[in-house]
Amino acid sequence: MEYLDTKAVKKAKKGILSVVFGRTALILALLLLQIGVMISMVTVLKDYRTYMDVVLMILRVIVVIYVINEKGNPAFTMTWILLMMVFPVFGTLFYIYVKSELGSRALAKQLSRRKLETHRYMQQDQSVIRDLKLSKSADVSLAHYMKYQLGFPIYRNTKVTYFPSGDKKFHQMVRELQKAEKYIFLEYFIVEEGYMWNTILEILKAKVREGVEVRFMYDGMCSISKLPYDYPRQMRKYGIRCKMFSPIRPVLTTVQNNRDHRKICVVDGKVAFTGGVNLADEYINRIERFGYWKDTAAMFEGDAVQSFTIMFLQMWNATERGGESYQDYLTEKSTGVKKRELGYVLPYADSPFDHEDVGETVYKHILNHAKRYVHIMTPYLILDDQMMDTLTKTAKSGIEVAIIMPHIPDKWYAFALAKTYYQELLEAGVKIYEFTPGFVHAKIFVSDDEVATVGTINLDYRSLYLHFENGAYIYNNPAVRDIEQDFQRTIRKCHCVTLEEVRKQNIWMQICGRALRLIAPLM
Repeated sequence: MEYLDTKAVKKAKKGILSVVFGRTALILALLLLQIGVMISMVTVLKDYRTYMDVVLMILRVIVVIYVINEKGNPAFTMTWILLMMVFPVFGTLFYIYVKSELGSRALAKQLSRRKLETHRYMQQDQSVIRDLKLSKSADVSLAHYMKYQLGFPIYRNTKVTYFPSGDKKFHQMVRELQKAEKYIFLEYFIVEEGYMWNTILEILKAKVREGVEVRFMYDGMCSISKLPYDYPRQMRKYGIRCKMFSPIRPVLTTVQNNRDHRKICVVDGKVAFTGGVNLADEYINRIERFGYWKDTAAMFEGDAVQSFTIMFLQMWNATERGGESYQDYLTEKSTGVKKRELGYVLPYADSPFDHEDVGETVYKHILNHAKRYVHIMTPYLILDDQMMDTLTKTAKSGIEVAIIMPHIPDKWYAFALAKTYYQELLEAGVKIYEFTPGFVHAKIFVSDDEVATVGTINLDYRSLYLHFENGAYIYNNPAVRDIEQDFQRTIRKCHCVTLEEVRKQNIWMQICGRALRLIAPLM
């Protein structure tokens, strides 16, 4: 036992030293240096007050007028104006820097090109729209918006399997990966070495040896503490085509604010997975971080898989110069009679560059067309006025709105911020539950035993406006009942939050939450 303790201490010391003297510390130091230079420039400008005051005042007025008239969410407008009021010079110059979109313009243009290239593979079957109109006309408007504004068609003939936990998704994913004959596509926000990822990696290596094409993409944030910076090079030695999306570099650029938060796995164009589950051991409760980790996912088989395939290829090729043989990866569509019992599935993606709040639109559509209930699971609750208004009006209309939140948070500041919304929601009739065994990472909406959405989109500013995300809208499919049954099972393990509890909340948490709310859109 003493040997094990000594070994653990040495490992911990090594981990601390690697952080202090490693690449993460270097990146942080260089970023802080650049911020320091910006602040120094502001200080220098103040020394030339006689000449600069008028110029800076005019510049500030121009910027404020631009901010007020800028198209977008009012919450961002108010936060920027507050920043410029508190720090007039720094706030103004920082806004100009952020809005110059250094680095993100090129990525936005490339993504736009890829969407044009793949347009022909995302055509809408009009017979599906005609059937949908007879079944639920309200969803036709959503389908029209998704297809003609964003390029995402709605499908029939798609089987959906819902997984109420990360380990169930993992076991099925392993089985499907082992069946691969042509290709495997993986795109995830978090990947960390451990039982889950190592198991998958061994399958990928074996499949490469069998001649299966494997592409693996993960977000560059993993290079901070999860994976070595040269991990893509290591993967390429195994024959796996691998890349980081937006690698973290020691340069202040707005593109680093837009992370790839998506979770997509596609096998042979036959099967696709999405949901909240990343590729790390806490997601399957192999290790414990914040109590029991409650997460969800879904598997799709059939026509709708093609959208997941194309979404992956669009993102993969956003940083590629050459062309892509998209037709080599297309899904073989069902022919003949439509399987009515499978209903409709609409996979979708959300981008910070498309000027459309896709995830929020789907959530609002479900709330606005509910007749009996809307049940929600989300790890974070950081709401703008529009979403708050939709949630409270739905509840005030006599519709049951219930939200399951974590009881053990992963980020104390996000939890403190979430609690600032509790009182207004509860007073409007929204029910809030906290999952007492641990942390909720699921992102689901389900309503009226008819519709649901499963994906990667949290109820916070980052997911709704700043990150790349994805999900699937599901209507009249048996999986909807499975999602609702899981909600009911989960709620039995929850504590129902009361107004009295909220009013007695720790004063320090209240102060922190209210202060953070001022800058919530920029967090």
